Amino acid sequence: MKFPYGLSDFDTLRREGYWYLDRTDRIPAVEAAGRQLIFLRPRRFGKSLLLSMLEHYYDLNQADHFETLFGPLAIGRDPTPLHNQYFILRWDFSLVASHGEIGAIEDSLHRHLNECLTKFVADYQAYWTRAIRIHPEDALTSFQSVLAAVNATPHKLYLLIDEYDNFANEVLTASRPDSRARYQTLLQGEGLMKTVFKHIKAAAGGLGLDRVFIVGVSPVVLSDMTSGYNVSKDLFLLPQYHDLCGFTETEVSTVLHQLASDGGDWSAEQALATMRTFYNGYRFSEEAPASLYNPTLSLYFFDALATQGHYPRQMLDENLAMDRNKLAYIAQLPQGEDLLIEALSGDNRVLVPELMQRFGVADVLAAVKDQPFMASLLYFFGILTLDGLNAFDECRLRIPNLVARGLYVERLRESWLPPTGRAHEVRDAARALGQKGDPTPLCELIEQSYFAALSNRDYRWTNELLVKFAFLTLLFDDRLYMAVSELETERGYADLALIVRPDKRRFQVLDILLEFKYLSLRELGLTGEQVRSEAREALTQHPTVAAKLDEAEAQARDYGAALIKRHGLSDLRAFAVVALGVERLVWRVVGGQPADRGNT
Repeated sequence: MKFPYGLSDFDTLRREGYWYLDRTDRIPAVEAAGRQLIFLRPRRFGKSLLLSMLEHYYDLNQADHFETLFGPLAIGRDPTPLHNQYFILRWDFSLVASHGEIGAIEDSLHRHLNECLTKFVADYQAYWTRAIRIHPEDALTSFQSVLAAVNATPHKLYLLIDEYDNFANEVLTASRPDSRARYQTLLQGEGLMKTVFKHIKAAAGGLGLDRVFIVGVSPVVLSDMTSGYNVSKDLFLLPQYHDLCGFTETEVSTVLHQLASDGGDWSAEQALATMRTFYNGYRFSEEAPASLYNPTLSLYFFDALATQGHYPRQMLDENLAMDRNKLAYIAQLPQGEDLLIEALSGDNRVLVPELMQRFGVADVLAAVKDQPFMASLLYFFGILTLDGLNAFDECRLRIPNLVARGLYVERLRESWLPPTGRAHEVRDAARALGQKGDPTPLCELIEQSYFAALSNRDYRWTNELLVKFAFLTLLFDDRLYMAVSELETERGYADLALIVRPDKRRFQVLDILLEFKYLSLRELGLTGEQVRSEAREALTQHPTVAAKLDEAEAQARDYGAALIKRHGLSDLRAFAVVALGVERLVWRVVGGQPADRGNT
């Protein structure tokens, strides 16, 4: 099997024998939905390939190739009357430069539109009966000339717009003090972007433009254009279009079993469990029957299995690393970091009355105290996803999978622990726990560096979350582990489980379970100085501390038993860890001999 990782050209996939997951059966539903459609999905979720498929299906110039491209597919067996009936014009706004001053950005937009129009005129040269003029400095005048020529033919225009919000979002999130003003100049009043969409709206009113299909990431630009383009129909939350892009678990499982039949030292069942943990979990409609797998990450995984015979070394494809910028953008907003903490904490902490479908830059920047705006933005970025409704009819949002969780962990680690030249100590401490089951170096490092960094921050959540995040941010390593916070078991939620990836079990790495508790200095009846000066062994004998260790140990035993059963683990190391304020850590090895108790 040949997987089209990194490819989004439908013609190339079909002619060169690449694997293609057939979504052409959705074409009739898309046609019936309306003539001007908006479909939003996170980056690298298959939107460009969807546009390419539509382009080849409706293109007049592809009529002679219909059987080759679509014959074996669902739509090839029952095509709609509109196939190969349109002139196709495609714009890709990701090619518009977002840097420089407003004038430079506007010039870049004019150049891109003119280049697309010039190619369009050449591609359909045989159809023109009237002259077309491409104005070198005014692409909208060029567009009007093209529309007049289209109107003189028996055919209509189908406009496809890819990444419609790309350069505007880049302008918005750029680290420049004038970013907001530059964005507003483009989108509001008589800004160029708004004017472009006014021309699209007018062209669809009998001037030769029959259909429009727009894809992007967020609705911010649409909201800010207001009356500039208010005639489109949104498809992105409707359940019937939920899997227009993305893979279902059944589809992923089928591919894995086909690959496994070719041989290899991996099993389809274990590979599916790994992909489910890292790549599954996206739900774009409250009524969707099942969650989806990220298609780019899935193809990345499939391609590694097909070409290398094993899992990819890093589970996060670095082509998706730019999503880190989106988290960084949210985190720097007032209360933005609190939202990241809530999402990472689990327990369905992120609740919004409803998902915001239309919101502008002013909402994001000025109304940031309203969590629904930021949570909805993270939903569109694909870093949060829908998780159903609670009993009060509120939307639950959660981190979709381990890859997205890793981005949160990286962001908080960078924010809380700036580089100090102690990276080697972190690696050595993680190795001591992961190979020898010895938490001493890690606990000492957290006491010396992490607690010192966090003790001066005004966090209302100073409790067991603090110690959990300290361990999570230092231990998260998808190269070896499925590091899962709040992992659900039959008996509840384990605080932090480090389950070795199935393909890494040949290495000397232990499965780790950590259960955390927190005691304030007030509960202890001790001062910070007393806690710091007391021997760790003596602290474990303190009645209040011992009771907390007993509580954490009992939970760790229950969760550990469930994890051993679920994953078939043979040597799970479990630890009960109690934080004493932001001063000291004490722990107990769960299930060990009496000598294992206390400071090991």
